[in-house]
Amino acid sequence: MVKKIIAIIVGLFCFGFTCGTLGSKIVKNINEGKPAKYVFLFIGDGMGHAQAFLSESYLAYKDSGKFGGSQLLFTQFPDLGTCFTHSASSRVTDSAAAGTAIATGHKTHNGWLGMDADGNNVYSMAVDFHNMGYNVGVYSSVPVNHATPAAFYAHNNHRSDYYNISKQIPEGGFEFYGGANFLEFEGPEGEPDTEEYLESNGYQVAFGQAEFDQIKDSEHVVLLAEPRSVGATEYVSDATEAPQTMLLADMTRNALEFLGDEKPFFIMCEGGEIDYMCHDDKTMPTVEATLKFNDAVQVAYDFYLKHPKQTLIVVTADHETGGLTLGAEPLSYAIDWATMEQQWEESGHQNTLSPEENKALNESCGFGWTTTHHTGAPVPIYAIGKGSDKFRSRMDNTDIINKILCR
Repeated sequence: MVKKIIAIIVGLFCFGFTCGTLGSKIVKNINEGKPAKYVFLFIGDGMGHAQAFLSESYLAYKDSGKFGGSQLLFTQFPDLGTCFTHSASSRVTDSAAAGTAIATGHKTHNGWLGMDADGNNVYSMAVDFHNMGYNVGVYSSVPVNHATPAAFYAHNNHRSDYYNISKQIPEGGFEFYGGANFLEFEGPEGEPDTEEYLESNGYQVAFGQAEFDQIKDSEHVVLLAEPRSVGATEYVSDATEAPQTMLLADMTRNALEFLGDEKPFFIMCEGGEIDYMCHDDKTMPTVEATLKFNDAVQVAYDFYLKHPKQTLIVVTADHETGGLTLGAEPLSYAIDWATMEQQWEESGHQNTLSPEENKALNESCGFGWTTTHHTGAPVPIYAIGKGSDKFRSRMDNTDIINKILCR
């Protein structure tokens, strides 16, 4: 009798811990040995455990100055795992190798896309899904020919060969691509620019929402966040130069509208701005980029609520950037969000500080950054929906593809 009572108590505790504040909105897992009909894979570039908690700490501060207790949407998902990120040739990966590992299940060298460590082309889960009859969308808050989105459609041992990476978009044949715009838009002398090349190979290119609204009936589109007036050849990551007119949540809504729900679909959405801000050790811009990413996940979660037995949402990162800590010398046991936020507000949410000024601000507010590059720290992986229980484990990033595809 005592054993039964203990079992009941443990079961109730586990149920409460798993559900969190999502409560009854979580639907019991249904894993039938085949992929979900609707699959979302969100990759927060550079978003380690610390970046997610940094944003939650800020949200708690905004909630009457609390010390904790606030959560992002995706950290409330019922299934949580830890993912290791090393590449084939380094304990610290870059986005190309990590994107390739996640997309294809193969380790490769830093700087390589869609190729294994021996130089053979390998193909992503997006290709697998497309071959299974799924519609596919691949997009990012940074250029669509940047490393992470490119890992899902391109094959190149030089991640910075942007023009030739862009030319592989039609080879993938996916229905929807999106991003801030293109790097190396013009291409080499004598070659067509990226828009001309794509449109001559079956894709409609839309610059901004207004143009996209005119081509929604097309079979294949590339949606760029910035209108033509911003200039496709002038992409800059610095928020002082290129304020985005279409946020990642907007891009996600557009992708869902374009792909529809009559056919199954696979969507890969990258929050690339997180990594950009972490490379600069910028605390408030990192929070803002993570919250934008969370807003995009919210769009997918709203879709999940309408199709809970058919949808899988996975949220992870390709690596951690910046070596971020909450708590640093000289404050030790204190975090000064008020001063950090004040500077951000006074700057008009602009990235205006010099590296020296930014370092001084971080130190005075208790935020530690150990590097302006990537680290080898493991990253979180969160999941909800059909088959999400497979992600309750310690795993390598090469395991993700088989868990999603149920192989």
